[in-house]
Amino acid sequence: MSELASATRSAPDDATNLIAASAQYSGERAQKLSEPSAPLLAVSAIGVAATLAGCGGADEAQAPLSAQEMASAPLRLDLLPTAPSAQGRSATGRATAPTPTPDQFFAWAEATFPEFFYPRAPATQSGGGQTFRLYIGSQITLSISADSTVFGRGPITNNVAVNLGPLSRFAESVAAHNAIARAGSPQEAARFLQQAQFSSTEAEISAVSTKGFSAWLDEQLAMPLGQTAWDWQVQKGYAVVDINEYFFAQGTYRFSVWYQLFKSPDQLRKRWALALSEIFVVSWRGISDVLNWDSLAMCEYWDLLNRHAFGNYRALLEELTLNPAMGAFLSTRGNLKEDPATGRLPDENYAREVMQLFSIGLHVLNPDGTPKLGANGQPLESYTAQDVSQLARVFTGYNIDTSRPLVSPKPPNTRIPLQATARDPMGFNPAQHSPLEKRFLGVTIPAGTPGPQALKIALDTLANHPNTGPFLARQFIQRMVTSDPSPAYVQRVAAVFDNNGQGVRGDLAATLRAVLLDVEARSPQPQGSRFGRVREPMVRIAQWARTFNVQSKAGTWKTSIGAWNPSSDIHQYPLDPPSVFNFFRPGYVPPGTELAARGATAPEFQIINEATVATWLNLMQSFAGDGFWVQAPELPSLPSQPTPTDGHDIVPDFSRQLVMLSDPPTLIDHLNLTLCAGQMSTATRQLIIDTVRKDYIAPDVNDPSRRYPLGRAIFLVMACADYIVQR
Repeated sequence: MSELASATRSAPDDATNLIAASAQYSGERAQKLSEPSAPLLAVSAIGVAATLAGCGGADEAQAPLSAQEMASAPLRLDLLPTAPSAQGRSATGRATAPTPTPDQFFAWAEATFPEFFYPRAPATQSGGGQTFRLYIGSQITLSISADSTVFGRGPITNNVAVNLGPLSRFAESVAAHNAIARAGSPQEAARFLQQAQFSSTEAEISAVSTKGFSAWLDEQLAMPLGQTAWDWQVQKGYAVVDINEYFFAQGTYRFSVWYQLFKSPDQLRKRWALALSEIFVVSWRGISDVLNWDSLAMCEYWDLLNRHAFGNYRALLEELTLNPAMGAFLSTRGNLKEDPATGRLPDENYAREVMQLFSIGLHVLNPDGTPKLGANGQPLESYTAQDVSQLARVFTGYNIDTSRPLVSPKPPNTRIPLQATARDPMGFNPAQHSPLEKRFLGVTIPAGTPGPQALKIALDTLANHPNTGPFLARQFIQRMVTSDPSPAYVQRVAAVFDNNGQGVRGDLAATLRAVLLDVEARSPQPQGSRFGRVREPMVRIAQWARTFNVQSKAGTWKTSIGAWNPSSDIHQYPLDPPSVFNFFRPGYVPPGTELAARGATAPEFQIINEATVATWLNLMQSFAGDGFWVQAPELPSLPSQPTPTDGHDIVPDFSRQLVMLSDPPTLIDHLNLTLCAGQMSTATRQLIIDTVRKDYIAPDVNDPSRRYPLGRAIFLVMACADYIVQR
């Protein structure tokens, strides 16, 4: 395990220095807001709006700076973050990046601080010895004088021009941002793709390199939802009531979800939905004995996450609150109001978890996600036991829709609700809802408030809480990019969650863009000691399937993937964590490691031990070259005993790779790019090349024996630390 931990270490470089400078700036940002001379850009969108209202509106832009203003402008080098440099050289001794053009500088400022520059400015203008942009709506002016000095002016500086220093001092920041616009190499494109989705095939790398990161994201975000997991499950027969083996084949939702992870065209949505499923947790093992139609219920929950993946957090929060699977998992289904006669109180399960895990977290947070400390030096709690018990009253009176007719599967004496009850939102019964006053988080819902209205007030309170943005932002970054994001990274993403640039809070698509396009995510050399994450086992499986274009020969996609096999179990299955806390906790620090010495979080290490490493290798040896063995692929259920049709049903297409076997360096370079984003070490690369050369390579491309050395090569790549640790 120490090898995996050490793989996240490397020497600092210019990009690291840039990140450190940004972190220092962001850490001081909130303090500057309270100073009399507030920074030009350190103001919230709300603050800008309030200032503009006091000035009589925001319909017109500022005028360009006059020569007199520029001549008398005070020098304020502390207002915008830049990489530390001295006398034209960076802190590492390398020459600084070329001085940016005005357009490059303006683009960097707008992208780095989107909340301060909305609406976007018209094209760059020139006149009066300066180059400038006038930001209509925010009344901010950025100007560059003839001698390449940068000036800014806006309402929050009392409309006084400020000298931000020479344009050259922003060179490294702008250069780092330019990496966001377009991949500079196939490796950078592959690395971006492996963060944004599962695979980075040659065709996908080419698309990103041609379109650029931002344009590619726009295209992916616009893709339609496609077939739902529910509809796929129904299509395959798993909703048929009168066929015993269909209805009672528990856990068949996995087939639907794995199929989507392997084949759905909207791959970005599926990767993001998988990340959301590890934050807003419902686990099949927690509802299989509670709900009828448990697999259909899990399909609907997966569909819910996909529907809202690029939508709004507040809408997602309400729909998951009323979802039957969530109701069964966290006890809102059938939650009853208090009864003084029996001493019964509302169940507090969901009230606690919706605060602790789905919105505000345990501790009061700074905008950068770090905890605020009390007088005793300990983190301040964000809610109390009283908040939990009072909020629990809001979630009473909800249950599955019992108005639908009952149906009889086999055996015939069983009566259960119709399939649609697993898909419809839970209904509300006023007679079972607590009529009492509800006080929590500083909000009071008066006694007698109707249940749906009380729910709206409660969810609005959680969605608008100042903790919610930074609490979720850090987890979003952890699931998609890096396990231990810097506070500056968290703050930038949280700022977009708080305001997408158009005054909208909780825009998940904009937040995802901020996660993937941040300077820390896209810096070409992010190998600082903080950066990296362990690739999750289920993500590895999906990447393998996508990279090698797997197909199901029977078309049933019964992807069991070693489930319940102690010798070849990946210990992680979609929507099936052991508890509401997911497979691992976001704050987990692996004890006894160098990561622990630095206090660095590494959540995925919580499921890494000698046993899980061994079972991953065992499983991978079985599928890397041949695909997945399936029992009775033509049947819906998993028979308890072997059948004559058992065999490899979910199989890869190696037509592209088999022709490379005669040239092992070419093959390994191909696998290094598509699986490791080109991050394999020279020593590991050579070791795998030498191993492939020792294997027999048949002269005939169609000879089945050629699959053995290819499968062995894929196995070795996906077993090495350079693959397991995603940088």
